[in-house]
Amino acid sequence: MDSPDDCAEFIFHIYSEKRGEDMLISVPFFLQVLKESGLRGNDHRLESVMKALKSHLSEDRTGYINLQTFKTCVIDRIFFIQRALKGDFIIPDFLKFTSKLKSLYHEVKMITDGQLSDYIPQLQRVPSSKWGIAICTVDGQRYSIGDCKDKWCLQSCCKCVNYAMILDECGGDVVHKFIGQEPSGRRYHDMSMNAEGKPYNAMINQGGIMACALMKTDLRPAARFTHARDRYKQAAGYEHIGFDLPTFLSEKESGYRNHALAYHMFGKKAFPPGTVLNEILDLYFQLCSVEVTCESGSLIAATLANGGVCPTTEEKATYILVFDEIAVRDTLSVLNSCGMSDYTGRFAFEVGLPAKSGISGGILIVIPNVMGICTWSPLLDGHSNSVRGVNFCKRLVEEFNFHYYDSLIQNTEKVDPRLSAEYVYGLKCSRILTAAANGDLSALKRYYHCGNMEAIDYDQRTALHVAAAEGHYNVVKYLLNVCKVNPSPKDRWGNTPVDDAEIFDHQDIVALLKCYCTSNEE
Repeated sequence: MDSPDDCAEFIFHIYSEKRGEDMLISVPFFLQVLKESGLRGNDHRLESVMKALKSHLSEDRTGYINLQTFKTCVIDRIFFIQRALKGDFIIPDFLKFTSKLKSLYHEVKMITDGQLSDYIPQLQRVPSSKWGIAICTVDGQRYSIGDCKDKWCLQSCCKCVNYAMILDECGGDVVHKFIGQEPSGRRYHDMSMNAEGKPYNAMINQGGIMACALMKTDLRPAARFTHARDRYKQAAGYEHIGFDLPTFLSEKESGYRNHALAYHMFGKKAFPPGTVLNEILDLYFQLCSVEVTCESGSLIAATLANGGVCPTTEEKATYILVFDEIAVRDTLSVLNSCGMSDYTGRFAFEVGLPAKSGISGGILIVIPNVMGICTWSPLLDGHSNSVRGVNFCKRLVEEFNFHYYDSLIQNTEKVDPRLSAEYVYGLKCSRILTAAANGDLSALKRYYHCGNMEAIDYDQRTALHVAAAEGHYNVVKYLLNVCKVNPSPKDRWGNTPVDDAEIFDHQDIVALLKCYCTSNEE
């Protein structure tokens, strides 16, 4: 491995330019390159770098620094910066990926269907035109567009955080004595319990209320809320987590249904012993009124995608494991089957990603080991899910292979943004040449629709070279007849497929290739 000094010097020479007698690097240009990789100037992991660069810029307004100054500024985080510049993050071509997200955002913005929630009076005051998206990858690459800095309350989106929290603090054995793990098949506020007398799952209102009853039972109400809020802040990388008092008061005043659900469970003796119902309902309404932005919401989703570690704080000296990885796994399992109200089954079929919606219009979407996404638009469909948010999710998986089972599909036009363009080309080329070498005509027919049948390897050999050398007459004929490949490409030694066929004495292929070469010349 190169030393930090060597890495810094190498990066400097790539991005520096000659100014007068000296080689200098433009700080604004270098920061723009980092931004295009997905890193932001306020990223906690770059805090020392940004502080040093700004200090030097305040002394020298030209915006240029020399090698020694550059080393001094970046040396503490040089290997992290190197990963960003080499494209070693989960989304190598982040600029290309976010360009497509921008197009999807504007497409979905045109949708104006849906109604504002009438469940809580305060939510009807939100402008219906609001629409924002933010993403955060497991490497902390960030992108946001639209009303992504507007503040809104989580409502039912809080349930996935609460569930992960109690699983982490109490353990699954304790939690699941009081909360089930099955989809109810009913609306989120339906008054029904499973055969064991428990809420069906933690993502409906009954389960959400029960989760609050399991949260830090040894603390007084104020301390309990403070503790939960602090866990939210950890999950959001200490970005905006607030509290919407008007919504809390509005929900507390008009939440007759939730009072009924709570008293129904209380009458069934479903709560843990010693539960004080009014305190639990207050905590439930408080957590539903926790305030986020799309940007802080995407960090919460990314923490779940990253196995319980917040991506933007994981490399700080104070390594933060927000939630235990088993708690995260179990949370995502329930989100997959229960997270989108009575639309969850169709969402799992069409989108194939764990997600949690809320009546404020937010959706937290988790792509495990890849990224977290937060969308917000207050116009809701008949399932109380954001119309624009659901449509965005559908279009996202139409474009990218993020659906759980996309990996099973060989012949697909979907893009995998986790792979660099060079890797994709090499993979397709390798598959095509291997199929040609093995005489696997059925595989070649699949690759024909999504690959370049004239792709070359490092020796500039094509599938036609390989099939001719191996004596696979039907493959050669298919490549010529159907794929219309060049019949006489040359490899790095100057050999054509005819030469290879002659070397290995495949005379039928020699005759076929010469016939095609003659036809091309005519």
